[in-house]
Amino acid sequence: MEDLSHILLQLGEDDFDDQGSVVPPLVQTANFAYPNVQAMRDALQNEEELPLYTRGLNPTTALLANKLSAIEGTEAALLTSSGSAAVAKAVLSVLKHGDHLVSVHKPYSWTGKLMTKFLPRFGIQTTFVDGTQIENFKNAIQPNTRLIYLESPNSFTFELQDIAEVAALAKNLGIHTIIDNSYCTGVYQKPALMGIDTVVHSATKYYSGHSDVVAGVICSSKAHISRIFKSEFMTLGGVLAPFNAWLLLKGLRTLDLRLERSSESTSKIVDFLLSHPKIETVYWPGHPGHAQYALAQKQMSRASGLFSLVLKSNQEKDALAFAHALKRFRLAVSWGGYESLQYPAVVAHGLSYGKDEIPVGLFRMAVGLEPVDILIGDLEQALDKI
Repeated sequence: MEDLSHILLQLGEDDFDDQGSVVPPLVQTANFAYPNVQAMRDALQNEEELPLYTRGLNPTTALLANKLSAIEGTEAALLTSSGSAAVAKAVLSVLKHGDHLVSVHKPYSWTGKLMTKFLPRFGIQTTFVDGTQIENFKNAIQPNTRLIYLESPNSFTFELQDIAEVAALAKNLGIHTIIDNSYCTGVYQKPALMGIDTVVHSATKYYSGHSDVVAGVICSSKAHISRIFKSEFMTLGGVLAPFNAWLLLKGLRTLDLRLERSSESTSKIVDFLLSHPKIETVYWPGHPGHAQYALAQKQMSRASGLFSLVLKSNQEKDALAFAHALKRFRLAVSWGGYESLQYPAVVAHGLSYGKDEIPVGLFRMAVGLEPVDILIGDLEQALDKI
């Protein structure tokens, strides 16, 4: 593996611009022109390697893809217009009519909709399992199972799967594996090195870090990325714009620093919450009290700044009072930016959004870069309002 600081600050940049620019230039173009017919013919026949049209290869997005694959420890990567696009293209790349896939239960909501609403239209069925036990995967596999989909940890109650164990099971049976690694990023967890075939991300989160880009990434072997490029990627579109890739390149400069600050703050916040009389529990795989802490220590170098708390009160009025009293944790979806956010489960209760099984007093909290004492003080004063 390459040194992380080299990947974030230098990898692929020395030969990118002959003008000596410290910041990689933005190649904001849809089209590329050629000096002669043969040059254009060469590009048309090899859009993976030569710029022809930005839906295929663009120098700015190619530089970003190179960096992200290096962070993840894979051979290659493709950038998409959103995390959902990355998931959909990666899933579709290995499935056809009549196939079956096994997925962890409670995946990201739009991933769940892909599997329950979209894929069945094309004769593809999904079995959802509790991924905390390997036996559940073994029992769900059918003769036509072609894919196992993981999300470790997931984003509300933070269950983990034993990544290496599932990968070994799948390889023995010739089943492809995909994992959503958005929570840890390749900095804190490297599923590809544990045997996972394809790693996907919402790059909107930590890889961007500034809440100004919606993006996704698919990381895999060079051969598999080439297959996706020639089929789902180029056919379905949904590629990342060069400007958004350029913003993501800027975000990567501080990735390790942001992750470290957020993780350290979260550790202190979780300790505070677990000692508070109005908190029922906290879900964060970085704390020894987490049910799968030993597994987290085995396959994650660190937990990131996303966790959930559950109020002792399960009354909607108390959940609303706590949500509205928080000042530094803003009400918003997503996470991974510089700002701290809250996503109360009460937002989705009563809606057809698949979250009614989650207690009304659960809050998913994203810890940003604010001073930790200010964030703890905000939580403390909000808890006083219950």
